[in-house]
Amino acid sequence: MSQQQTDIPKAFQIENTLEQEHYLVNGELIQWKGTKADVYSPIRTEDKSGKVGPTRLGSTPDLGEPEALSALDAAVKAYDKGQGEWPTMKVADRIACMETFVEKMKTKRDEVVKLLMWEICKTYPDAQKEFDRTIDYINDTIEDYKQMDRDSAKFEKHSGIHAHIRRGPLGVVLCLGPYNYPLNETFCLLIPALIMGNTTIFKPAKFGVLLIAPLIEAFQESFPKGVVNILFGRGRAVASPIMKTGKVDVLALIGHSSSANALQALHPKQNRLRMVYGLEAKNPAIVLPDADLDLTIDECLAGTLSFNGQRCTALKIVYVHESIVDEFNKRFSERVDALTFGLPWEDGVKLTPLPEPNKPEYIQDLIDDATSKGAKVLNKKGGEITENFCFPAVLYPVTKDMKVYDEEQFGPVTPVMSFKDIAEPLDDIAESNYGQQVSLFGKDVNTLAPLIDTLVNLVCRVNLNSSCQRGPDVYPFTGRKDSAVSTLSVHDALRSFSIRTFVASKDNDYNNAIIKELLDKKKSNFVSTDYIL
Repeated sequence: MSQQQTDIPKAFQIENTLEQEHYLVNGELIQWKGTKADVYSPIRTEDKSGKVGPTRLGSTPDLGEPEALSALDAAVKAYDKGQGEWPTMKVADRIACMETFVEKMKTKRDEVVKLLMWEICKTYPDAQKEFDRTIDYINDTIEDYKQMDRDSAKFEKHSGIHAHIRRGPLGVVLCLGPYNYPLNETFCLLIPALIMGNTTIFKPAKFGVLLIAPLIEAFQESFPKGVVNILFGRGRAVASPIMKTGKVDVLALIGHSSSANALQALHPKQNRLRMVYGLEAKNPAIVLPDADLDLTIDECLAGTLSFNGQRCTALKIVYVHESIVDEFNKRFSERVDALTFGLPWEDGVKLTPLPEPNKPEYIQDLIDDATSKGAKVLNKKGGEITENFCFPAVLYPVTKDMKVYDEEQFGPVTPVMSFKDIAEPLDDIAESNYGQQVSLFGKDVNTLAPLIDTLVNLVCRVNLNSSCQRGPDVYPFTGRKDSAVSTLSVHDALRSFSIRTFVASKDNDYNNAIIKELLDKKKSNFVSTDYIL
């Protein structure tokens, strides 16, 4: 599918390319005069000469090791061995900086939403939702941090020891986000890391990189020098040299475990490195014989194919009881074929072009491998492929020797397996490398109860008669085995990016007088019982 720019609604047209010339280090927007990396959209348009191709959106600085190390030096200096302005700042003052940032961020909504559509082909409603959800996440994080501070604005006494317990920052955080939620999931790392008093180096994802550009000035104007440093470039050129120094205290990454493992291995003091990872998953659906098929198909459709299946929380394999598998397959395949393919701004569109250039070829390889080993493409449109799009394929019967059984496809292909004994999917989940979530469809509580009791020990979220998802963001988001390290949610992320630390003193007149004077004179930002409203 291609269009002339003039055929696109004016509100969504790319009138001017965005040539990002600056990166942010030590509070300064530094102009880059070296090589630039062109940014193209998977949306193909006709140029003035009639030639059709990917739409050029602009460019970003292609930074390297010197720039990366200058950003690291700025973050290290801003932390200053725990003595920096940001890590020692009053909680209320850090919150004020974050509130300033979120107000500035709101003014960039239209620009960011448009770039979300063009860069990664997120539909207009979903792009709006991602921006608004990120704003809500920041505001909820602020409120949760206030409550955390209120709860710690006290002294405890046990065994003759007074203790004033709070949470303190960890140090320097390297933050790397994913392309499928390049704003929301990146900020779900960056925002809690910042508000807890850490200093940060942040590199946007490979796809969804330009949409950070409208926010750079907001970061510059809202936080002290060196607290937020933003780099552009390839991960190998930018993140690797930073990790090799051993000066990073926390690696925060949402992406693939291969990237996480490679970067982690570069750190010379791995036992001192804190890791906050959201990694891949192979979330299954289990459809029991008494499942409400109307509800189940609705949820499995959303679960497998929202944003073309490009979500770690997507349903990536569907187990259906043999007594209903034929009916499920027939109705599910018909619903998949009824999905509308189009461009992100078109009303009712469900399927859009794929941002990764090699993804259609990869999906085709999965389909070819499965069909060569006995699977069939059940839906009529399944596997129709162009340079930037693959119509979802429903594959059945899938067996364990197929690539699509083991690999996280992260794209529009749905493998279906039938089972006779519930032990079959349970054993598969137990043997899997992943353990994020599962969707369980059924009604009989006598069957559901023991299944739930088992599944909660294999994955971290059991979705009853609903598709897997991350939200609401106040709920824990994590995984077992290779799916995650640490927990991300409004509440838990603040803890993932901090450590309990406290001041202790023996209960005697000498110490008590000192503590009282510290509180009365408000000389310490840590030793404080001030209550934040």
